[in-house]
Amino acid sequence: MREDFLHYLWKYKKFAFAKAKTTTNIAITITSLGEHNHLAGPDFFNSRLRIGEQEWAGNVEIHIKSSDWYAHGHETDPAYDNVILHVVWEHDVDIFRSDNSALPTLQLKEYVDKEALESYTTLFENQSKKWINCEVKLPDVPDHIWNHWQERLYFERLERKTETIREIVRQSKNDWEATLFVMLMRAFGTSVNGDSFQSLAAHLDFSVIRKCAQEPFRLEALLLGAGGLLPDDSVDSYALQLQGEYEFVQHKFQVDTQGVLPIQFFKLRPDNFPTIRLSQVAMLYHTIPGLFQKLMEVTHLDEFYDLLQVQASTYWDTHYSFATSQKKRVKKMSKAFVDLLLINTIIPIKFAYSQYIGKDQTATILDFITAIQAEQNSIIKKYNTLRPKAENALQSQALIQLKKEYCNVHKCLQCSVGNWLIGK
Repeated sequence: MREDFLHYLWKYKKFAFAKAKTTTNIAITITSLGEHNHLAGPDFFNSRLRIGEQEWAGNVEIHIKSSDWYAHGHETDPAYDNVILHVVWEHDVDIFRSDNSALPTLQLKEYVDKEALESYTTLFENQSKKWINCEVKLPDVPDHIWNHWQERLYFERLERKTETIREIVRQSKNDWEATLFVMLMRAFGTSVNGDSFQSLAAHLDFSVIRKCAQEPFRLEALLLGAGGLLPDDSVDSYALQLQGEYEFVQHKFQVDTQGVLPIQFFKLRPDNFPTIRLSQVAMLYHTIPGLFQKLMEVTHLDEFYDLLQVQASTYWDTHYSFATSQKKRVKKMSKAFVDLLLINTIIPIKFAYSQYIGKDQTATILDFITAIQAEQNSIIKKYNTLRPKAENALQSQALIQLKKEYCNVHKCLQCSVGNWLIGK
């Protein structure tokens, strides 16, 4: 038995509440269940009950056993003086408040439907052998519940990203262009170098980026040099030119890169090599002055793809690194990579900025995200074996949120799927 199951039973009245009595056989009438408290203190605030003929207003505390009251030290905590009902699964000891008055107790196990209890037990049994708790029953969930839950999950994930964006905006003193640069750098670093690229962006004053962006070679030298990617002993002429330019820029703008996280090539596909991605960033900021404003003005998805037609500088047509040359191939940002930029950076910033200026763009965000193809990773592939295939980015983002924030930590009782499976 888990305490969050008891919270679920109380919050949604999933017990024979009309028949409820205290352990001393006094009838309980529930006027208001109260507000669920997820922080320190009693579990439900501002509940209203009638116990016998007495009306009560106060808090409700929930435990597996009555003795948990003493195990958690509530008898000496003033925060629990206003508890009016102790809800437990098993009553094993009488509880007294700090003033020695008896605390009324409701033993839930007498009032819970057996089918609901069996559904709950089935959901959580053999956890170590299952990818997710509901994997056998997930196909049974009605489409309208599944689809609505996915939309909620997407906006939950989007709001979490928005919180990160707001913090970067605060640190940049409300410079949204600088915020976009930091977020784009993280995205260009992908999962391997995301932290390192963001660290690099945080060490570069965006005013310097604006100035250097007028000359793409200079901006490329700044990014590669500050990222520690220019070799000291190279005989490659382009590398030597970049090194010389970087030394000039570093001195001119007093660039301090102490503390920038190391950038790595290990386990990366060549198209994601940091040399290629940083050159693409340089060309992006050179070819699109006022990038932030242009992105915020986009109203149709195709405009993003037209705007982000960017490729690395010509040197990289025949290189992935400074060490060796390769067969010529233009290093253009692929549609799949642009989709990742849209999903993880541009759409979240557009959403955050719309909130900042007080403009509701929820419908536009939905139009964008549902028009982008679903991501492909191990999480999405596994869910696709359990239910019909995720077709768009809203669904794939929702599934990532579901797996990481609910399934992995067994928050089935906060999940619409788990609620339906237990309560059906």
